[in-house]
Amino acid sequence: MANKLAITLKRSLIGRPEKQRTTVQTLGLKKREQTVIQDDTPAVRGMINQVKHLVEVKEVQ
Repeated sequence: MANKLAITLKRSLIGRPEKQRTTVQTLGLKKREQTVIQDDTPAVRGMINQVKHLVEVKEVQ
């Protein structure tokens, strides 16, 4: 059974570089305090690592 990740955007994207904005959009986040559920894959973990200062991550079943 694959684990899932609950990813919440905690910080605003105002003034952030375009690469970080694109990464957050690719994760499926559009607004601050929005939460999405993603599969726990190396690709998703890499995107989270790029914007770890903007998001909060929790493991869910």
